[in-house]
Amino acid sequence: MTADICVVVPTIREFECVRAYAANARKHDFDTDRLHAVLVTEDFCDTDAMETMLDDLALSGTVFDGAAREEWYRTQGIAEFSHLVPAASHAQTSFGLLYCWANEFQYGIFIDDDTRPHTDEDFFGTHLSNLEYEGDVERVRSDEQWVNVLHENADEHGLYPRGYPYSAMDEQVETDRTRATNVVASQGLWTNVPDLDAARILADGDLRGQAETRLSKADFGGKFVAAEGQYLTLCSMNLAFRREVIPAFYQLPMDDNPWDVGRFDDIWSGVFLKRACDVVGTEIVTGGPLCQHNKAKRSTFDDLRSELPALEINEDLWRVVDDAAADADSYAEAYAAMADALVAHDWSDCENGEFLPYVGKYMHDWLSCLDALEPGSVAVPTAASADD
Repeated sequence: MTADICVVVPTIREFECVRAYAANARKHDFDTDRLHAVLVTEDFCDTDAMETMLDDLALSGTVFDGAAREEWYRTQGIAEFSHLVPAASHAQTSFGLLYCWANEFQYGIFIDDDTRPHTDEDFFGTHLSNLEYEGDVERVRSDEQWVNVLHENADEHGLYPRGYPYSAMDEQVETDRTRATNVVASQGLWTNVPDLDAARILADGDLRGQAETRLSKADFGGKFVAAEGQYLTLCSMNLAFRREVIPAFYQLPMDDNPWDVGRFDDIWSGVFLKRACDVVGTEIVTGGPLCQHNKAKRSTFDDLRSELPALEINEDLWRVVDDAAADADSYAEAYAAMADALVAHDWSDCENGEFLPYVGKYMHDWLSCLDALEPGSVAVPTAASADD
């Protein structure tokens, strides 16, 4: 079978996580010929060892360090858009999206290198089953318009994930049932180290970036969707999606920007994607497959420095997005409308608010880049280039 799933792994340390995921696929009889691994790494990493590993696993795949990415941009005729993927940033997952788009993979899966699959769960099979699911599913909403993806046992552990607005805490949660008809993204959650922001990790009493509170399978129930008009955090460490959402799923210019904003790439891309899904009429399923998150120890204060420039922005971004794109007919149109809203909004009352018009221009460049890779695929109004 020709590979139809692009597995994107941003890595500078633990690239051999791929071995565990390949073993999981084979244990559960998932056809590994469907998988093509894209390892997004740096020039200082051992790319030969990564390629050898893929050969040892008999797994289709490609390794892209910085030089290889630049060559790919030139080969594809999109060198003018190379600024879209920041250097040495987790947001380099955007390169995987470009690769997936250019090669017409039908599905993409993001995997972080500090995760491992649970051996008793069919990792790839569960994600694909979620993306193909039609039927009854739990629907969650709150009076704060935000759903805590860790809500199922929140009374016990009290955790809110990275990116959850502080103003939306202490929410009242309601659940009912709905019918899923068109699932376009599947967010798997995580045991062991929870994905928290640095301020919450400090509050949990940990200075090494991990948090004292840990999660187990008992903290999670079945799959669920956030109700229409509700938002949720999307963490890219364990996430599958259909190709069609890529126009609304850019991972944003983090770290390498004049405001030193970082660690909101997947969070804000998730806000944009959820709004686009609500407009288009599709669903994001959250729950399984679970992965084990074995986050390496590092300074919590370093993460706080990356997050702090945008913490205030994060409280207001979703409100501006929530008023945009109501009349859009496609992911690309919805994304362009949200980009316009970020550019037009008065952010003068927000610290570093000028970063968001900058993001809006990059979002327009993202759509133009996709159209350059596949002419005619993204027909939307364009704004000024982010380089202007």
